[in-house]
Amino acid sequence: MRVGRIAFLAAFMLGWAGPAKAQVAVDLELALGVDVSGSVDAGEAELQRNGYVKALTDPDVMKAVRSGYLGRIAALFFEWADEDNQRVTVGWTLLHDAASIRGFARAIDRAPRVRGRFTSISGAIDFALPLFGKSGFRGTRRVIDLSGDGPNNVGRLVTLARDNAVARGIVINGLPIVSDRPDPFGMPMANLDLYYRNCVIGGPGSFLVVAEDFRSFAIAIRRKLILEIAGLTVFAPVPGRQRGGASLQPAQDRWVPPCNEGERRMQQRIRGSF
Repeated sequence: MRVGRIAFLAAFMLGWAGPAKAQVAVDLELALGVDVSGSVDAGEAELQRNGYVKALTDPDVMKAVRSGYLGRIAALFFEWADEDNQRVTVGWTLLHDAASIRGFARAIDRAPRVRGRFTSISGAIDFALPLFGKSGFRGTRRVIDLSGDGPNNVGRLVTLARDNAVARGIVINGLPIVSDRPDPFGMPMANLDLYYRNCVIGGPGSFLVVAEDFRSFAIAIRRKLILEIAGLTVFAPVPGRQRGGASLQPAQDRWVPPCNEGERRMQQRIRGSF
């Protein structure tokens, strides 16, 4: 009788806990992270938002979503700035047809706008990493997609965060926004694309697409999303960039920023010597 009671209580407690929720299988879990730090003014932030909305609803991006084995992906949109300043703008959403994709894009467009001050790419990676375990989805691939216009300058070194994410099976892709204009915190860093290549992206098949300025962001993110969602690219060295039809210096002939360059500049700025 006592054994029976114990078995009954054990079954009751298991029933109280409830069965584990099944995860939905998808081709890709994609966390889209957008820089809203102080170097991104209100107009540029709006161009970024509009760029994602326009790219997501592009017919070729929709086709890429449906091109996988399962024909569906899960996506999340978050914004980041300082080391402790990140927020999920639109949570994990199943994208599988035109209606679901448009709904995701519409939610991004309607979300309140926020701003930050400094740039912590490492903080963005560390913030995104545990979100995958809470997604409710199980992807064949897991990707953090980061767009930004400057190097990491606060928080831990970006390579530490990157390597930790890659060790956990997460791929990091990048979309550096190259801008020649001065920002509120100093001059922009030359060759940001090479910084992203060497210090930010990582994992099997990781890649970057360069936006030459905020106005070209929508075109760049469209191309990147198609490649990313369909899994069509592998890592390759960054070629010489194009601007106005003229080739810029090839990657191998340009200065390659060290991975602590943003932190070095921040310290100089604090000391007033930048």
